[in-house]
Amino acid sequence: MASKRDYYEVLGIEKGADETTIKRAFKRLAIKYHPDRCKDADAGEKFREINEAYQVLSDPQKRAAYDKYGFDGVDGSQAGGGNPFGDGAGFGNFSDAFSDIFGEFFGGGARSARRKSQDAPGRDIRVRVTLTLEEAVKGCKKKFNVKTFVKCKDCSGTGLGKDGKKETCPHCHGSGQVFIRQGMMQFGQTCPRCQGTGYVVTGGCKSCSGTGRVQDTKVVSVEIPAGVDTGDKIRLQGEGEAGLNGGRSGDIYAIIEVKEHNIFTRDGNDLYCEVPISFSVAALGGKVEVPTLDGPVMIIISPETQTNRMMRLSGKGVKSYGSSFKGDLYCKIVVETPVNLTSHQKDLLKEFEASLNGEDADAPKDKEGKVKANKKATVSHKPKAEGFIKGVKKFFEDLSS
Repeated sequence: MASKRDYYEVLGIEKGADETTIKRAFKRLAIKYHPDRCKDADAGEKFREINEAYQVLSDPQKRAAYDKYGFDGVDGSQAGGGNPFGDGAGFGNFSDAFSDIFGEFFGGGARSARRKSQDAPGRDIRVRVTLTLEEAVKGCKKKFNVKTFVKCKDCSGTGLGKDGKKETCPHCHGSGQVFIRQGMMQFGQTCPRCQGTGYVVTGGCKSCSGTGRVQDTKVVSVEIPAGVDTGDKIRLQGEGEAGLNGGRSGDIYAIIEVKEHNIFTRDGNDLYCEVPISFSVAALGGKVEVPTLDGPVMIIISPETQTNRMMRLSGKGVKSYGSSFKGDLYCKIVVETPVNLTSHQKDLLKEFEASLNGEDADAPKDKEGKVKANKKATVSHKPKAEGFIKGVKKFFEDLSS
């Protein structure tokens, strides 16, 4: 009788490994050496060895006995011996544990078979719904077409014809799985007769070939609540893909995407816009009409208003999705430079500019009759320009010093 390898060595783990590490090691090695996938001559023996090690190390009591007494602490019946399934007894427990780790990786296992015997639910569908800002803010109703599987009308989704029947599969007796023995190893696989469903259909519906669903295009309506924004999801329960053989239908998730607006920019519940005003209104003050989601509103422009001044209109933003809170509207003032001027308008501007520099007709003149520049006027009318000039002068003085 060949000597056994240490169980920790078999799984390639340290003696103090935790339960998760043991499971991961077993999964990796079992996938590698499973006889259904590995064609090596010794694959079956290696898989038996891996399973025996896992059966001991995954059980706290057996592991404690093995750590203390070695192989003497776990006799053949405890470790599974040469046949890890004990000639069929206890196979269900191992099969369940195996399924817990692998799911349906190998298409078998008692639990995976039971899952397959149930009617399969339909898949969820994701649809991108594009809205204007006005639609997103106010809420609206949208319709769109979805090409998917829908419930067969002729059989109401049962998959049965007029005289059809759904009976327990005689091959697997409803388990959805059959077992095959290879030497001392026993493996489960999906029943080839019923494809794992556990039943067979006689007299199936011809319209859907017994599946209970057909592919079609359906029109779906969705109510868009007020205040949604890009990235929000709206779930339409049961509107997704129809399930197989009467299984539950999936859902549709409407993914919101709000288009860019030509006036407003949105940031959460707040809106931002630029408000152009004329040069004269900026200097003298006045009233300007600005758009809001509730209609136009007049705002007062103070005299000597500069570009980039921000004005806040409280409560003129977006109503928060799911509450009554409303954001604000922020208006950024932009002083617009006049264009396409006539010669007369240009002359007027030149005269105006001269007056700002104290060079008007009433300004004092020197002995030669030239108008004296009024520096105080420059400072008074152009505080930013004067400050900029002083800053530039100081900059070059610092460079040269």
